[in-house]
Amino acid sequence: MATFREDPYSAFNFLVSLNDGTENELVGGFSDVSGLGMEVSYAEYRNGNEKFNTVRKVANTYKVDDITLKRGLIGNIALWDWLKNVSAGAHEPRLVVITLLDEARNAVASWELRRAQPKKWTGPTLASKGGGEVAMEELSLVCEDCTYK
Repeated sequence: MATFREDPYSAFNFLVSLNDGTENELVGGFSDVSGLGMEVSYAEYRNGNEKFNTVRKVANTYKVDDITLKRGLIGNIALWDWLKNVSAGAHEPRLVVITLLDEARNAVASWELRRAQPKKWTGPTLASKGGGEVAMEELSLVCEDCTYK
């Protein structure tokens, strides 16, 4: 699905699907997605008869970074229920799909977070400063694999 073009895509046009098994359930629009990343671990190895006194780097396991989703606090508590169930011992991994859209709202790239589970929820900062700030919440996810398409 990744599409080549000369100009980079804007970062403000994306969708997040939490695939919770219910169809068309609104869990709110996310304003930020951060933490998409992966790190490969390497093992150091050296043969006893190597000509040079250096080690080889052999790819080993990899891990996916934690992903943070931010959104304005709304009345739907589906995310909170998911976190509460997992904190009570339930095993509820989900397929989370983050899709980047172009200016015409066509999908141009996506990331699939396989077996994602909630790790941390951060509630809004509530202050009576008289401003027009939006009450924001954050949900951090862990996942076992991330695929870029």
